[in-house]
Parts: sequence; C-alpha cells; structure tokens
Amino acid sequence: MTVQLTRSAAEPGQDTTTIKGLWVKPVDIHGDYLDNGNNKKAIQQGDKLLKKHKDLHCAKIPFLEPAPTKTLPLPRCSSERPCSLTMQCSRTLSCWITQYRLCHNVSLHIPPLLHMHTFLVLKAIGLQRTGKQDEAFILAQEVATLEPTDDNSLQALTILYREMHRPELVTKLYEAAVKKVPLSEEYHSHLFMAYARVGEYKKMQQAGMALYKIVPKNPYYFWSVMSLVMQAISAQDERLAQTMFLPLAERMVEKMVKEEKIEAEAEVQLYFMILERLGKCVEALEVIRGPLGEKLTSELQSRENKCMMLYRRLQRWPECNALAHKLLLRNPDDWQFYPSYFDSLFHLMDQSWSPPKEDEHCSEGSVHHTVAEVVRFVEERIKGEDSKECRPLRGPHLARLELMHRLRERGCPEESLLGEPLELMVQFFGKFGDKPCCITDLKLYLHLLAPEQHVQFINHLSEAVPLGERGEEGFAFPDDTKALQRHLCVCQLSRALGLHHSLDVDGKLLLITELKAHYRHGLKFGMNALKTELQFSDMYCLMAAHVYIDLWTETGDEDMAWRCLGLLQEGLSHSPSNAQFKLLMLLLYCRLGAFEPVVDLYSSLDAKHVQHDTIGFLLTRYAESLGQFAAASQSCNFSLRFFHSNQKDTSEYIIQAYKYGAFEKIPEFIALRNRLNQSLHFAQVRTERMLLDLFLEADIVLSLEESVKAMSLSAEEDDIPWDNMRDNRDLTVFTSWDPKERQLTDEHRRRSLEDEIVWLRIRSLTLRLVASLAALGHVPSQQNSEMINENGVADKPSVHSSLLSQLNQTLQTAAQMAEQRVQRPFLGPPSTRLASALSSGSCQCQAAALQLSVHLQELETAGLDDSSELQTQICNGFKSLAVQLREILTKCKGDLLEMKEAKLQTQPSLLENLIFFVETACIVLWMASYCSKILRPLKTSLQRKKKKKKDANMAMPAVVCGFQELTGSLQDLLTQAQEHIKGQESGTTALKLASLTLEGNTQDEASFMKAAMDKVQSSYLRSLQEVGDLLKKRAETVKNLKI
Repeated sequence: MTVQLTRSAAEPGQDTTTIKGLWVKPVDIHGDYLDNGNNKKAIQQGDKLLKKHKDLHCAKIPFLEPAPTKTLPLPRCSSERPCSLTMQCSRTLSCWITQYRLCHNVSLHIPPLLHMHTFLVLKAIGLQRTGKQDEAFILAQEVATLEPTDDNSLQALTILYREMHRPELVTKLYEAAVKKVPLSEEYHSHLFMAYARVGEYKKMQQAGMALYKIVPKNPYYFWSVMSLVMQAISAQDERLAQTMFLPLAERMVEKMVKEEKIEAEAEVQLYFMILERLGKCVEALEVIRGPLGEKLTSELQSRENKCMMLYRRLQRWPECNALAHKLLLRNPDDWQFYPSYFDSLFHLMDQSWSPPKEDEHCSEGSVHHTVAEVVRFVEERIKGEDSKECRPLRGPHLARLELMHRLRERGCPEESLLGEPLELMVQFFGKFGDKPCCITDLKLYLHLLAPEQHVQFINHLSEAVPLGERGEEGFAFPDDTKALQRHLCVCQLSRALGLHHSLDVDGKLLLITELKAHYRHGLKFGMNALKTELQFSDMYCLMAAHVYIDLWTETGDEDMAWRCLGLLQEGLSHSPSNAQFKLLMLLLYCRLGAFEPVVDLYSSLDAKHVQHDTIGFLLTRYAESLGQFAAASQSCNFSLRFFHSNQKDTSEYIIQAYKYGAFEKIPEFIALRNRLNQSLHFAQVRTERMLLDLFLEADIVLSLEESVKAMSLSAEEDDIPWDNMRDNRDLTVFTSWDPKERQLTDEHRRRSLEDEIVWLRIRSLTLRLVASLAALGHVPSQQNSEMINENGVADKPSVHSSLLSQLNQTLQTAAQMAEQRVQRPFLGPPSTRLASALSSGSCQCQAAALQLSVHLQELETAGLDDSSELQTQICNGFKSLAVQLREILTKCKGDLLEMKEAKLQTQPSLLENLIFFVETACIVLWMASYCSKILRPLKTSLQRKKKKKKDANMAMPAVVCGFQELTGSLQDLLTQAQEHIKGQESGTTALKLASLTLEGNTQDEASFMKAAMDKVQSSYLRSLQEVGDLLKKRAETVKNLKI
C-alpha cells in the first residue's frame, strides 16, 4: 500500500501534510459527546469510525516541515490478519515515522488523539457511563495489555479506571510506560501520583528517588522523604517507625541541610515534622530558632507558635511564660497566648521557681512567676487599651475573667486582686454588649456569679440598655441595632442563668409575647436586607421557639409545638437562609411524625462535604421509621454519595499537597479519610439502605437471592469497624442558651453512642442473617452436617447459627440498656429506634423467625418420617410467629391524627410501630419462602410414597399443616393491616383543619400554624400510602408460598 503525502490547507503561515483519505472530524465529535454527557452517541460514533477505518493506522498526521515530493510506503502490521488499530499499529507507525525522518530530514509532530486505539478507550468510557461496566473493562484491558506510551491513551485509561474506582490499574499502566520511556519526567511523576492514589508509600519513595535521579529537583527528593514519613505513620509497628522509617527520613533531610540545598519553606516544615514525630524537640527547637526557621514565612507568627508548642512539650515553663509575655505585649488581643501565659504561671508556682539573681531569667526574656505580676500585667493591658481612642479590644478583659476563673479553681486568695466578677462582667457588657459575641464570651464565666446575684446581674445589665417609651403593648423597644443587640444579649444571658426556666406557665407565655413583640419590631431594621442575610432580630424568634419547646416538654400540650412551628415558619418567611430555624423545624416535624417537609428543609440547608456526616443523622434517623420509603432512599443517597466519593477526593487532596509542598497537610488528609471510613453514620446509612432495598424489592422485583447477590452482600463478612468506630455527629449544631444543668453532658453523649452502636449491631446482624437465609437455599442437604467445606471456609448453616447467637446476645444487652433509660435534652441527640423496637416486640419476632430456619435445616436433613418432635417444635414456632405479629399489629391501632377539644393531636409512635410490623412481616415472609422451598420437595416425595402404597388416607405431616396455617394467618394479618391503613387514610383525609379556630393567635400566626398542620397531615397520608402499597405487594407474595 502506497499513500501519497500532499499539502493541505491550514492556518496562514503553517505547513501541514495529511494522509489522503483520512477524516479526523469524528475525533473532536467523539470527545464532545463525552464532555456533554451524551455517552450513547459517543459509543455510536466510536463504532462508526472504527468500522469505517479498521484498516488504517492513524487519523491524521500534520507535519511541521514542508512535505516531501516523493511517496513513501506505509508498512503493514506484522500480523497476518487485518490490522485492528491496536498498539502494535502504533509501533509500526513509530518505525515508519523514524524512517521518514531519516529519509527526508524533517520533524514530525504527533498531535493529541493520534492513535486509533484512543477511540477504543473513549468508547470504553462511554460504555462505563451507560452502565456497561463489564464491556468497558474488557475493552480497556485490550488496550492496556498492549502497554501504550502515548499520552492520550494513558490519560483516557486513567480517567476510565478512576470512574471504575480501580486506581490500582493506573499504576500498572505507568509502570509499563516508565519501562519503555525510562527518561520521561512526566511519566515518572504520573507513576508517583498513581501510587499516591492507592497509598503505596514504599513504591512512592522509590518512584520519587528515581524521578530525582532523572531530574535532580528538590521537590522530587522531598516527595521521597515524605513517602518515608507516610510509611512511618501507616506502620502497624510503632517501633519500626521510630527505628527505621523516621531516622532514614531524618538522615535524608540532614544530607540536604549539610549540602545547603534546602530551598523552600515546605522542606523546613517537613524536617520539623520528622523531628517532632521522633520526639526530638530540642533539635526541632534549634531548627526553628536557627537560619532554617527564617524560611517559615507563609503563616503569621509561625516560628513563635512552633516555639511555644515545643516549650510546652519540653516543659520549659520559664521560656513559655516569657515568650507569651513578649507576644502579648506585641498584640494584647491575641487570645491564643493567654492560656499558655496562665498555664506557665501555675506550673512555675507549683515548681517554686525563682529567677536567677544575676543572669537573664531565660533565653526569651523576663518571666512573670507570681500571681501579682500576672495580675499587674493584665491590668496594664486593660488600662493601655482604655486610654486609646480606637476600637476597644476584648482580649485583655476576657483574660482578666479567665484568670479569675483559674485562681478560683485553685483556691488562690489573690482572686480578690482582680475585683468582683459581677462588676467586671457589667463593665465588659458596657464595652461589648452591642456585639453578637458578647453572649458567647460572658456565658463561659457566668459560674463566677453566686445564685443570689443572678437577678441583680440582669438588672444591672438592663439599666445599660437604651430603650424607648413603652408602647400600647406595654413593652419598650430599642431605637437602633446596637440597642437591639444589647437587649438581645440581656435576654440570652437571662436564659443562660435559668431565669426563663424558673417561670411558671403564665410567666413563660408572657415572656413569649414579649420576645415576639421585640422580634417583629426589629424586622424594620432589616427591611432592605438580602434574602441571604439574617434579620437583626432573628434570635428573639429562636428564643421564643425554645420557650415554646420548654412548655411542650413540661406540660405535654402539643398546641405549643404547633405554635412553635408557626413562629419558626414566620421567621423563615423573613429570613429564608436562617439555618437554625430550619434545623429546629426539621427536629419538630420529625418528633411529630412528619417526614415529608423535612426533605425540603434539609435540602435547603445545602449541606456541604463533611456536613453530610456531622448533621446527616438528623435526617436519616427518622427517614424509614416514619414510612417515607422513597424519601428515606433519597436521604441515604445524600450521605452515601459523599462517603463514596471520599476515597477518591482525599486521594486528589493528597496529590495536590505533594505538588504544592504542603507536606504537613498530608497526614491530616489521611486522618480525615480514616475518620470518614470509620464513621458511625456511614455504617448506619449503608446498613439501613441495604435493609430498605430488601424490604422494598426482595421477592417483589427480584428474588431474595438475586437481591442479595446484586448488593454483593456476604453473611460471612462484617466490614463495619466496630473497634475503631468514630462518632462524628455534631451534637451542638443547635444554638442553645440553656443553663449548664440542662445542657448535654458527657454521660448523655456516651449513652447515646452506646445506644447507636447496639442498634447498629442489631440491624447489621439482621441484614447478614437475611443474606445467610438467602444463601441457605443453595446448600445441598448432604453437606449440612459438615462444619468445614473443602476450601476451609465455614459452611452456610454454621455461619447462620453463629450470627443467630450473636443477635440473641445483642438483644439481651439491648434489653438491659432499655431498662436504664436516661432523659436527654430536647436539643440533644435523637434517641434510636432501639427502645421502640423492643417494646413493640419486633426484634424478638424477627429473631424467632430467623431461628426457625435452623430447625428447618434440621428437618431437611432428618426428613418427614422420623421427625415428629421436630415438626411439633416447628409448628409451635409458626403459631408463635403469628401471635407475635398480631400483637405488633395491635400496637399500631389508633388514630395517627385526631381532633381533641378543637386541638390537633398526633401519635407518631403508632406510625413507627406500623413500620416495625412491615419490616417484621417481610422477614417472616422470607423465612416462609425458605420454608416452602424445603417442604415442597419433602411433600412431593411423600405424595409419591402414597401412590406407591396406594394409601389415600395417609395423614398430612404436622409441619405441612402448620405451614399452611401460618400462610393463612399471614394473609389475614396483611389484609387487616391494609384495612387499618385504609381506615387511617380516610380518617386523616376527613380532618378539616381549616375549621380550627386557633384561639389566642393573630390571623397571621394562625395561617402559619395551619400551614404546618397541613404539612403534617400531608406527610401522614404519604406515609400511609407508601406503607399500604408495600403491604399490598407483600400480600401478593403470600400466594407463591403454596406447597
């Protein structure tokens, strides 16, 4: 084959030569289709191009030099079969290009997307994005086995493998590319980053040194050093890290220091990190205070902060004190140095330290080693700030209160040198009361006041608030935002001192009226505010909502909850971006049993990144338990999408940290990834999502076995890190001004975590038992007696028995914990479903159903002839299941929504019990399905025996009769549940909320309350509809249980 090389039209001034007859336009189109998300069109375009040009080697070859005047034969591929545009063709083309260069002395430039096998990878990307993962993988491996070295194929394969979540395959690609192009800086750096994505730290070290040998640049050398540090961090044996990895890294850096090759701040930071991890604080201090420390310039006071940290570790309290003193002289408002200043003082006092008589106190300067000196220093800072006309600084004033707090803790009489705490806090309020931070500052030191001083303190503060004349409502309002902030701060401090909680019901209602009046008055100051800005008076509204919640929890009057929701809805209409309003509404709706409005509220919060882990529990806790299955699936996806991308995203952060020399951030990224992988919320969401999918689809859309297989669920494997579980929940996400005795305590946190872990263990074991139940159907009966199969893995029945034993032990632990219930704050962590599940009998019924599968296995082994006692035991189990299910259904009876004395009442516990009934019925039905698979062949065998003996009067086995009774009972129970749901739907729909008078509320307040009630009513109807639909589908599956 001879191809004529001719000149073609190009940009002015550029000579381009093309291979006649080839068309490159599809290349661009193909890439555009992928970029625009039109994957099917990209696949079609790729197939069309490959089919049209399957005998050609490349799409286009532009040349930088003028074309020759003679022709050059283009060699064929060495294969006897027609060329299929593989990498072999690329090698042939490379040989041809080399020959062309030698013959014509011209330079060739190979543009992007030259080789046609790039089209194969692009097609594979299209297949991957359309869900055809297996086809995409096969196509990609065909190209990968040819070990391409062109940049386009490597990049395309990298993209594909990342989308497949197979980053380990990228390392093999670049390992092959580096072998073929050993002097390529680009490919070596890509190989290093590929190792970084999979955490191959040893290979990263080797790749970094190989890169440094090719291109001796400092960053590459320190990539290798950092990889050694990462080997130390990830080492299972701490001794190995301290004796091998870190010392080697230290020697490598010292070599560069001796050769004076240290160039960048990142290199000094890495050296400091190594010394710090080795515990060589003295050497690290010398580095920071030496010439290398002068390179630490990216952060303000970086050297001073590191010195302070090292002084504390070395317990050099004189230097620590002197350095803090020196830095506070420079900036009296820098709070981070006050704690070090006070800590060092008390350590010096405990050591009875005294300064030397002749020399300097220490290398950092003079030391304050007595309380009198420190008190004088703080007072001087305050006087110095008071004498200035510029903006006052809070630091010195807070330092005085902090010092008083610490002196009181130690019982030091010198506390009196600072003055009276009440007067000091009144002074602080006078200076900073118009700042939103005033409440958070003073709240920390309210314990310095005696209980009898609380009212006096608030009265003193109220005198410092400028208010106007009292209006018709009897309230005086501020005239500007600064006065508003002062009054708001007084109200917040009153609540923090417990003065709101000590009021009776009438007093709290009057307080709410006052707070609402101040809120509505303050709206005039934010009339021109943007939708994304908060109103100045929003905190009045939030505080009034908290008082409503107090009344609800104390009196049980649900009308207070409706008023609270109405007030928050009003606040949200003026401040659409107020996250605290949304969070509190979310919590209230969930407590009232309505999940439908919660999804929109959570979406409007626009939670970002790690917030899906820290506050996601507020959403997922109630999703399934309130019957909103579609919304529950969506809620789980919110969180799972973040967790699944965590691994990939963190790898990219690490790579960027290497590129830009932010070595100290790499261990932080690794720690973040581990923290998220070990997250309690992650484990909960994964487990609940799989259970939810099984409840909704198993034996409806797919069989239970197929559903379990599609999830890649294994009964034998437990991938939850029980020993390293991390509780990442933000339990302080709600703004609160409650006094200390009403706040969340460490004991509350501990008990909450214990409850969560026990409930997760129950759900996880239930899930694995269901997977085991699905697998039991495939175990031949003759192998049932074997404990170990030929591969040395425990057989399915023994795994099932082991899981049942674990479940029963966990249920015993859960029952003991349920007896020791602790009342938590309303704004604390929500309780788990554990107590409700135990009181409804759901857990016990599920465990009994799963236990029956073991007896059925025994029956399958023994047969029907010699198993009368076993059959009786199984029949009793069938009857017990029917009774337990009926009891659970009985606990669902009652009106979810009802009108009592012209007030709307909810009973969300009935809805939660209904969900427990549905879940338990699903598990009982799966057990029954498994039972039918065992009894069907046994019954068939029995009928054959009847025919042989010609005995038509042979009695039906007891277990068969018991099973038929069970299926009949299940059918009746499911019918009763559906009738109950229909009745609830009718009753809930018939409620005429518009007829509610809602006395004691303005027209606007009533409209907001009715809007909240309508949302709750709509949510209940939605829940009933979804539960009813699922029960209807489950009732259909009972028909398949006939044997």
